[in-house]
Amino acid sequence: MAVRTEGTPCWVDAQLPDLEAGKRFYGELFGWTFDPDRDEALLRGRRVAGLVPKRDGRMPTTWTVYLATENAGTLAARIRAAGGRMVMDPYPVGPFGVLALAADPGGAVFGLRQAGDDDGFAAVNEPGAFRWMEVYTRRPDAVDTFYATVFGYLGRRAEPEEEGAGPGPDHRVWSPPGSRPGDDSAFGGRAVITDDFPAEMPGHVLVHFAVDDCDAACDTTVRLGGRIVTPARATPHGRVAVLRDNQGALFAVLAEPGGGPGPSPAPQSAGTGG
Repeated sequence: MAVRTEGTPCWVDAQLPDLEAGKRFYGELFGWTFDPDRDEALLRGRRVAGLVPKRDGRMPTTWTVYLATENAGTLAARIRAAGGRMVMDPYPVGPFGVLALAADPGGAVFGLRQAGDDDGFAAVNEPGAFRWMEVYTRRPDAVDTFYATVFGYLGRRAEPEEEGAGPGPDHRVWSPPGSRPGDDSAFGGRAVITDDFPAEMPGHVLVHFAVDDCDAACDTTVRLGGRIVTPARATPHGRVAVLRDNQGALFAVLAEPGGGPGPSPAPQSAGTGG
């Protein structure tokens, strides 16, 4: 089992009130099938995501990205020291290893995953699989310092013309430590929640999935009972849309023209999705 670089995305899951409805929605949208023994979605037999029943109605219906770590306890201490907080302290989950939930100084929640019997994703960066994570924040300076301190993210500031109709010029693209910052190594980025967004929108992480056809994914989402938050539009990195599934979980889809880092689409009416 390959060791993942600490801080890189290694898993995503959605907490849903109706698990069977979620399986029908994402099964048709992304072509997923589901492991009968584990809450995992499969793309041609390979692990790509988890669909988890929401056991507490107070918890949001949301997609969460998990970042890899060799020691969740040690990483939790670094998160607190750097100005973040632990939403849920590390806890064992059998074959899935050790999981935790944390929040950055801007309030965006993300997960930690200390690998167990498997190493999370078995497929990424292809239609139906995870492609990108984007952290939206109102505190870019504090958040940039936090991720650099905790995970050693190497970032570069994207120029406005690179981002097309993104949420603003202050956008960073992240690469893992030990790599050369740039398009080939990038796995995510940070965008700013400006005054153009609803005042109640909190900091959040937006999970992107790759698709072959962004417009077709939007049409399928609506047909299955979901809705379009930000309509599909062209960016220098491909065609992107922000959607909600039929239970309210926010996510994005990206149809790339031929590689490159993910964009930062602006979910103008995303409300408090996170």
